[in-house]
Amino acid sequence: MQNQAADSLRGAATEAGSLRALEAELSLFKEVLRLLPAGVTLLDENGRLLLANDAATAQLRLPEATHALNQRREIALELLGTGRTLVTEETVGQGSSQHVLLSAHRPVHIGEQRLLLSSSADISEQKAFEDQLFRSAYYDELTDLPTRRVIEHRANSLLNRGEQERFALAFLDIDNFKHINDYYGHAIGDALLVGLAKRLSRDLRETDMLARISGDEFLLLLSPIESAQEVADYMETTLKRLSAPFFIDGSEIFASTSIGVSLYPEHGISYEVLRQNADLAMYRVKNEGKGAAAFFDAGMEHEALARMKIEQSLRLAILEKRFCCAFQTKVDIRSQQIRGIEALVRLRDEGGVIQAPGDFVNLAVELGLIDELTHLVLAEIVKSIDRINDTFGPDATISINVAAKQAGNPEFMRSFAEALEATGFPSRFMIEVTEDAFVAKSHFQQAILPMFRKLGVGISIDDFGIGYSSLSALADITADEIKIDRSFITDIHKRPRSQGILRAIESLSAALGMTVIAEGIESFEELAYLQAATNIRYAQGYYFSRPIFLEELKPAIPLASETRVSLASRPLQESRPGYSSRGARGYRR
Repeated sequence: MQNQAADSLRGAATEAGSLRALEAELSLFKEVLRLLPAGVTLLDENGRLLLANDAATAQLRLPEATHALNQRREIALELLGTGRTLVTEETVGQGSSQHVLLSAHRPVHIGEQRLLLSSSADISEQKAFEDQLFRSAYYDELTDLPTRRVIEHRANSLLNRGEQERFALAFLDIDNFKHINDYYGHAIGDALLVGLAKRLSRDLRETDMLARISGDEFLLLLSPIESAQEVADYMETTLKRLSAPFFIDGSEIFASTSIGVSLYPEHGISYEVLRQNADLAMYRVKNEGKGAAAFFDAGMEHEALARMKIEQSLRLAILEKRFCCAFQTKVDIRSQQIRGIEALVRLRDEGGVIQAPGDFVNLAVELGLIDELTHLVLAEIVKSIDRINDTFGPDATISINVAAKQAGNPEFMRSFAEALEATGFPSRFMIEVTEDAFVAKSHFQQAILPMFRKLGVGISIDDFGIGYSSLSALADITADEIKIDRSFITDIHKRPRSQGILRAIESLSAALGMTVIAEGIESFEELAYLQAATNIRYAQGYYFSRPIFLEELKPAIPLASETRVSLASRPLQESRPGYSSRGARGYRR
């Protein structure tokens, strides 16, 4: 009996030990399950939640998310009935919501029970990253507008519907945005873009779309439209809205916009053609004064073809070095002596006829060919220096025009400074730049000017008064010479307001140690007024001399000793139809 009792006790102890071990294992399993980073849930055949670990409770926001829980119960019952597996994404919560990936596996049998085992994972960071990638690819970071590819896709979707629904595509470009950026800084330039995008987005329908396609360029899709007049009225309203000033960081900024519009199907049946035609219409506006809107017409296509032909001719002319220089004198109006000369670039066409600059200099700037052209002008001067000295005197300064875009490019200006130094007489040169170059004066004066000051090269402000000038701005500009634009000089003897402006510029320039040169003198009356009513000493214009081609001169008669009458009597050797003295300024930017 005692043995049997002992065996029973030992058996009970063993069973108790096994039970404790089982309980320990179960406790360990529960703890592991609880701490799993992946969510785990278990539902019975009635859709009741039997088990949820900590991760599932947090991810699925149990038990407070009762509505979502009821939805999952219905799905669970369906899956238990069909035996299917389901993988789905779910957004849980409001406000600070989470993205959860749910995987409901095939039903499992545990004992006699048929259960649904599911797992979940928080994919909020992954979704946020995917959203970020999507937005960077399809939305502009600054303005939050769709990008080029989005509006292209939208337009193509309209075109592919097979319906004849009319729509309009408008190309918008901010006028003189580079100057605004340079003067006010990129932060304000960015704020202007954001403000303009908001104004353009106002009153857009859900079916319309505005996209930013590059720095200061936007595309606007208006769909559907009833008529061209409807679009014209909308554009007029838009232009009025954009003409109001923008108040940004204490600055009042005015920014006009040029708009070109093409209509489907009148102006094209593909997105690319419609965009190109809207672009052409926008450039027509730019060329005719800016700040307006225009519809595409067939004539613009012919203009584009003509422009392309001019572009090809310009590239060929640069390749073949078919450029030469004419020289116009700067004269001391008190002594009639030549003080300096300005080199004006001219193009020889394929027939050898010399053409006035027209638009080829502007085109060269736009096409990125102006740097090579400027170096060609310098090479022509160096090649002709002996004739220049014989003609105008060895002390005459030689002015070369540099476009504002070049003046703000340290790489080009560095190479140009090296080229001037290589001539052996850099101090003879004067670089003429328009006021635009001084808009970003800190950059120009800190990075560019020291290179030329070191060589003794002078700096001249060309066409002063027609750009972004103000008298106070002169105080911040380091220059040797200021050339007052001819628009102030023409008929100066009859224009009291221009006389007052001229006196103010003259006074401040003298105080700052800058030499003043009056441009565009064409009559005795203009000269007489300057001599009698101002202290201006130097001038330039057709009254003294037209641009002179050195090969047309006789070396035996040096111009440096000639009188004004003999200079003015020399014919201009340029054969451009309808050539006008007032329109013949040489190196235009």
